[in-house]
Amino acid sequence: MGHVIIENLTKEFVNRRRIKRKPGDPDQPGEVLRVLDEVNLEFKDGEMVCVLGASGCGKSSMLRIIAGFDQATSGRVLIDSNEVKGPSSDHIFVFQHNGLLPWMTVWQNVELGVRNMASEAEKRDMVFEFLDMVELTGFENHYPNQLSGGMQRRAELARALVVNPDMLFMDEPFTGLDYLTQLRIREEVVNIHSYIGKTMIMVTHFIEDAVIMADRIIVMGDRPTKVKAEYEMHFDRPRNLETNKELAEIRDDIFLKLGVSYAV
Repeated sequence: MGHVIIENLTKEFVNRRRIKRKPGDPDQPGEVLRVLDEVNLEFKDGEMVCVLGASGCGKSSMLRIIAGFDQATSGRVLIDSNEVKGPSSDHIFVFQHNGLLPWMTVWQNVELGVRNMASEAEKRDMVFEFLDMVELTGFENHYPNQLSGGMQRRAELARALVVNPDMLFMDEPFTGLDYLTQLRIREEVVNIHSYIGKTMIMVTHFIEDAVIMADRIIVMGDRPTKVKAEYEMHFDRPRNLETNKELAEIRDDIFLKLGVSYAV
């Protein structure tokens, strides 16, 4: 299961540098920066949601709080009616930067998720299944530095999925990839979601990726951040922005919501 409810979520950070107001004044405590401002959201079980927003608006902070890696200043997050108190092995996080262990092979990295499984044969079958799903069969004995950026991303997806998580959190999963590799990984993620049917929440800067991939798009406003807009994406897949006028209009509207004209 992967049903998420966010209630009045607020996150504040304290500037730890002491600030002098004017010459001769004593140092003042650091100022408080409110990033998330009483955010209320719901993510349905099995839904793929893309979260968009300007850099620094708090979307990654929100994702880390949902995943249990960070704590809110106030408010709470419920997953399947249970309040999030910390990370869970049922909720897997794919970080923005490469998280593969460089001293382990692709096989060993993926196997980490099922290392405690009693049956060696079943463990081997599961690792093979997910390596095949992300098209890395034949690269099992390669080390991360022997793989392209796209292959490393696919290996990370296999490692995340092999544990059969209820939810998958992805923070800017396409960062650093070239355009063609990004398109391939995007297609891979959509296919995986269709196959496993798990709740996926992805933070991204790429508006077109969100329009192509998501069941729902959430646009965050400027700091202090609230939800600025939501879009229900009831469109069949595969989606084509060039031939579907409604999709193109949603893309253009999101650009405007973020303060940018698509046609520059």
